[in-house]
Amino acid sequence: MLRYYLALGLRSLRRNPALTALMVLTLAIGVAASISTLTILHVMSGDPVPSKSKRLLVPLLDVAPKDSYVPGQREPYSQQSTYRDTINYLRGGPGVRRTAIIDVGSSIEPARREDPLIDVQGIGTTTDYFKMFDVPFRYGGAWSAADDERGSRVAVLSRKKAAQVFGDVDPVGKLIRVWGNDFTVIGVVGDWNPVPRYTHLINGSGGYFDGEEQIYVPMKTAVDLEVQPNGNVTCMHEAGAGWAGFLASECIWIQVWFELASAADRPAAQAWLDNYAAQEQKGGRLMRHAPNELFNVMEWMSVLKVVRADNKLAVWLSLGFLLLCIVNTMGLLLAKFSTRASEVGVRRALGAGRAAIFRQFLVETTVVGLAGGLLGLALSFGALALIRQQSKDLSAVARMDWEMLAATFVTAVLASIIAGLLPTWRACQVTPALQLKSQ
Repeated sequence: MLRYYLALGLRSLRRNPALTALMVLTLAIGVAASISTLTILHVMSGDPVPSKSKRLLVPLLDVAPKDSYVPGQREPYSQQSTYRDTINYLRGGPGVRRTAIIDVGSSIEPARREDPLIDVQGIGTTTDYFKMFDVPFRYGGAWSAADDERGSRVAVLSRKKAAQVFGDVDPVGKLIRVWGNDFTVIGVVGDWNPVPRYTHLINGSGGYFDGEEQIYVPMKTAVDLEVQPNGNVTCMHEAGAGWAGFLASECIWIQVWFELASAADRPAAQAWLDNYAAQEQKGGRLMRHAPNELFNVMEWMSVLKVVRADNKLAVWLSLGFLLLCIVNTMGLLLAKFSTRASEVGVRRALGAGRAAIFRQFLVETTVVGLAGGLLGLALSFGALALIRQQSKDLSAVARMDWEMLAATFVTAVLASIIAGLLPTWRACQVTPALQLKSQ
């Protein structure tokens, strides 16, 4: 019977191709507008590392002065850690791995003086960084824990930066000169660009969704060479003189991560952080006695407002536009079905019940929805491609995945069914006797 209704529906749609095309186009435009904006929001707010996002935690302590403190209110700029706390976290913090990130930048000196300098942006970190964030390698690998302790002059490059400096060859073992020192290249990162860039949401070049680290060096190496931070530095108190004074100060400029063996270990990690803060308070620090906080990946993205209010507003506006398209399609279906009152009257007179008429017309509207879904999918791909061309910031998130691909067809079919409910119900109310008398 479904095949029969489908044949009737297709035959009916072919009778008036202009009206059918208008309905399909109306639905397709509404679906494309809503799915395009919803796709961007979906990628922006998606979990970038679902396998361990609940096990990766950012610790935050409030090191600001006690004066002007409002209980329960965290300073908006207090989103990083001091060097002192960072070292203590790395030495004895919770979890199976711990890492820290400081922003560095410089220029790679060319082998020949007549060649131009090559700008490079990256991070000083620890060897745990690479395993913690599942960083793939194209050549070589990460440095060792001993390199972290010694502050070895070693570096890992991104694939693009390695190709820019050495060409498309394996550069492991070759030297680059940065910050007036020779560094041995020990690895080249493969294609790796988590979206959003949860590992480096603060100070990351390219923003939350674009860009990459071009060079990785041991954090101790950067500190020993007195490499000036390339990111945000906020000093809550007056810092001492020189580099040593800066390191001993309450300036916050380092991002720290803990990786737990299990998400169930979070209460123990919180207890460790609270105990650490209590010990520091005995020494005269952290006098605000503010809550000591831990954030997993999704919570951290929420704290930093990776998804802005205007992104959510755009989705609501697009859904409103889809609703307007549904109403317009409903009007077109009412006009179309009203011209078929005589057909319905004859079918009812021959014994077809209202349920059969309802199913027939509902199948017809579903066919319109499937056609609108196919066209809407094509328009969605076109809209996303246009967004990628117009906005570099959104180029990494304006892409369709399988979930949104399925959502396109589901949205189109549901929209057509919703639009067809009233016209289908009206068609079922046709009185056979009146229609037969008019023939």
